Amino acid sequence: MSTILITGATSGLGRYVAFELVRSGHVVLVHGRDAGRTERLAGELRAEGDAEAFVADLASLAQVRELAGHVADAHPELDVLVNNAGVGFGAPGAGRELSADGHELRLAVNYLAPVVLTRALLPVLRANAPARIVNVGSAGQEPLDVEDPEFGRGYDGVSAYCRSKFTLAAHTFALAEELDGTGVSVNVLHPATYMDTAMVREADVTPWNTVADGAAGVLALATRDLGSGRYFDGTSPARAHEAAYDPGVRKRLAAVTDQLLGA
Repeated sequence: MSTILITGATSGLGRYVAFELVRSGHVVLVHGRDAGRTERLAGELRAEGDAEAFVADLASLAQVRELAGHVADAHPELDVLVNNAGVGFGAPGAGRELSADGHELRLAVNYLAPVVLTRALLPVLRANAPARIVNVGSAGQEPLDVEDPEFGRGYDGVSAYCRSKFTLAAHTFALAEELDGTGVSVNVLHPATYMDTAMVREADVTPWNTVADGAAGVLALATRDLGSGRYFDGTSPARAHEAAYDPGVRKRLAAVTDQLLGA
């Protein structure tokens, strides 16, 4: 059985996946932003198995790094990371928001946070290979403007979300190449379209699918060897935005990412 960290686990898809995994006998580490909600969730999960709560605001990269340190110290046996937490489109017409570090919020939470968390936990995952990284992406993908990665011009919430999910997909494919031969796989998926989540309702969208519909793909990637460097639509292999496979695009994205992270 695995030890699995799920970010953004206090509601929606993350919560559903956490219960499915703990019932299957895995050790489930749940992350949330709100301490009370996260501790309550861990308590509910412990009624069914082994679980622990970890609290951090992923809009602060310092807290992301602290989260990685706490998880690595408490669970050196960690072998699965599910980067699930995310910020949606926002309410219709909502303006551009910034993270604690001054980054555009969707890019910060949906892309920079999983990159930082994954990098920080890679030594643990590599030590416990075979290990898996599951990035919860979206079919909504739009190439990042590397000249304006923070979306300072002509901001739109839907586009900001789609750009963050494109960058996550492109990063997944680059990381898979980097990790080739280490026993650590990394894949990205679109779980299901417009699941019944707070994120979707905030955008004033009528849900098309349940979180159970979206959970199947996440559970498959978290618990089975399905290769690496792949994109899935639910449980089906699919193609991400073609630009995400372009080595030139990925090289420019890596440079911008290092710049944003102050590398």
